[in-house]
Amino acid sequence: MWVGLATWGLARGSGWRRLTRRAFGVGFATWDLACGSGWAAPDWIGLRATYNRPVPRRLVILGSTGSIGVQALDVVGRSGGELQVVGLSAGHDWRTLTRQAAEHGVGRIAVADVDAAAQAAEAWTGGEILSGPDGLVSLVTESACDLVLNAIVGSAGLLPAVATLGEGIDLALANKESLVVGGELVTQLAEATGATIIPVDSEHSALHQLIMREGAGTIERLILTASGGPFRGRSVEQLADVTVEGALAHPTWSMGGKITIDCATLMNKGLELIEAHHLFGTPYEQIDVVVHPQSIIHGLIALCDGATLAHLGHPDMRVPISYALHLPERVDVPVARLDLAALGRLTFEPPDEETFACLRLARAAGQAGGTAPCTLNAANEVAVHAFLGGRLPFLGIAAVIEDTLSRLGVEQVQSFDSLTDADAQARAVAASLVEERAAA
Repeated sequence: MWVGLATWGLARGSGWRRLTRRAFGVGFATWDLACGSGWAAPDWIGLRATYNRPVPRRLVILGSTGSIGVQALDVVGRSGGELQVVGLSAGHDWRTLTRQAAEHGVGRIAVADVDAAAQAAEAWTGGEILSGPDGLVSLVTESACDLVLNAIVGSAGLLPAVATLGEGIDLALANKESLVVGGELVTQLAEATGATIIPVDSEHSALHQLIMREGAGTIERLILTASGGPFRGRSVEQLADVTVEGALAHPTWSMGGKITIDCATLMNKGLELIEAHHLFGTPYEQIDVVVHPQSIIHGLIALCDGATLAHLGHPDMRVPISYALHLPERVDVPVARLDLAALGRLTFEPPDEETFACLRLARAAGQAGGTAPCTLNAANEVAVHAFLGGRLPFLGIAAVIEDTLSRLGVEQVQSFDSLTDADAQARAVAASLVEERAAA
């Protein structure tokens, strides 16, 4: 699945090291930990601001037929020519993909599914069609783009993320699995090539914007918010008969099927926890999760002087997408403006990690390091697919993940090849556990 990753492979270093940032217009300067308990934000998250942004900015959108991709094209359409799409990709939905290409004047597209690509080639004569994983890489590396938006779902997004960073191209990352699975190998690659990783997830975008305004060593904690999903407040017993339809009914966000189920299990927040650790170089013990049902506050940072800063706004993914695509500038986005008086109140509560075990499992896997996050992610993808297909109950998702982690243990990661092996092993074990439960 990850053929070609070794091309950009970097050996993993040992231990934690102080990282540097490039200050605005100054060059590299080591961040001192002024308050004693702060941490140094890494160079790859775009705080360097050495942007000589071309106009138009040439953009490749991977996963353009999904929720993030569709909203990104809406942002592009409102950019007044500042953003130019030069490549689009989809997994299977070639009909929507070719329609998007025609609407935006795109002459190169890629379809991950080879059979779907063949159908597209027969029906579309508007340009070049690439296929398979290698086609995604070619779309990235041969389109002379300035920025790649990776909105592919799942670990399939890792290969094009690595290709992007390996070429020194800035990456707007909506595919959290790239960092969950690739971890330090991905961030080291960005550091080596000078590429920037700009987060698109609403929570990480919020943290990015907050961190960007702070001086070195002033941040003590990062706080991720979670809506709690459709089953917030329910007990384990009440989750025994959860249906697919119920799990897909997210209270505040409109998303694809897989990420919606991840929100229902709180695995999405667990993956975001691991992503934040790698993206911002923050120790796990300095990252908190709080349930905030209204989804108005998307992220908070606690500072060394006792202040806490928050990023607020109505839940609309066009805001973080626009931020990532236009950075370092801001542009108008047609979303509802926040009226705190009309909202009335904002509430918060701790996550229930006993009932929603996926968050607990994700934190433990992240802290264990090595192949554990890769195993966690692979098992989760298999289990969620089984749940959506009616072959596994809702509570079985966490059970399959925990059993897979237990059976496989943790190995060191030295290269992308070891992640490929860990992913395959985890998928095989998880699939076997699903079948065992189905037959019981």
